[in-house]
Amino acid sequence: MSGIVSIITPVFNSSQFIAKAIESVVNQTYKDWELIIVDDASWDASIEIIEEFKQKDSRIRFFRLDENQGAAFCRNLATEKANGKYIAFLDSDDLWKPEKLQIQTDFMEQNNCDVCFSNYLHIDENGNPLHKRVIAKSSLSYKKQRLNNYIGNLTGIYNAESLGKILAPKIRKRQDWAVWLEAIHRSGKPALGIQQDLAFYRVRKGSVSANKWKLINYNFLFYRDYLKYSYPKSFYFLLLFFWEYFMQRPKYIEKLK
Repeated sequence: MSGIVSIITPVFNSSQFIAKAIESVVNQTYKDWELIIVDDASWDASIEIIEEFKQKDSRIRFFRLDENQGAAFCRNLATEKANGKYIAFLDSDDLWKPEKLQIQTDFMEQNNCDVCFSNYLHIDENGNPLHKRVIAKSSLSYKKQRLNNYIGNLTGIYNAESLGKILAPKIRKRQDWAVWLEAIHRSGKPALGIQQDLAFYRVRKGSVSANKWKLINYNFLFYRDYLKYSYPKSFYFLLLFFWEYFMQRPKYIEKLK
């Protein structure tokens, strides 16, 4: 028997996408969930849209911030308020397939798995396919995850009952990488990947994540500020990161017709 899945969703001015994201949770075949939405001081129609869903479904919990604090702060606040055995993440512009939670919770129980993730597909701002699949590694060790973030945040689930709640560190970017690395570390065994397409990642124009070169400095700071490595060691791991990103990571990205 599985348990409640607490779904963490930060929101900031996402009126164009938030309804579809919430619907993809409401339509899950697995029904034992709570959706914890934290609005980061939006000024568009996001709040009204969320309130409408909340009135219809008691499993939706909604918290609003008066001042913008950033997505990591919102995820941490939601994590602190979570009641679930499992914790999962869905950003306000991404989508899940209806069977996602059922497949992953069943898989985790059957395989005594603390950290699980899956394939996902890329879509554009209008929800059209971009013919790109990111494939989940079947087994992901701490050492491998340290070289690159192989877990798509929108697909990851960890067992908070066995690992405890994991809060994102106070670093400007790459917080999700840190969370999944910590989850694998606490687990003491590899994260397990499911080679099924269970989610849709929306690629938005002008997003920081769309321009990987902008993240070079953040990758260095991940090693220096988060893992507390020395400058030489951080630079060394940054070089390893590049090797992993350009030589190994492409093996797990598939172009579709």
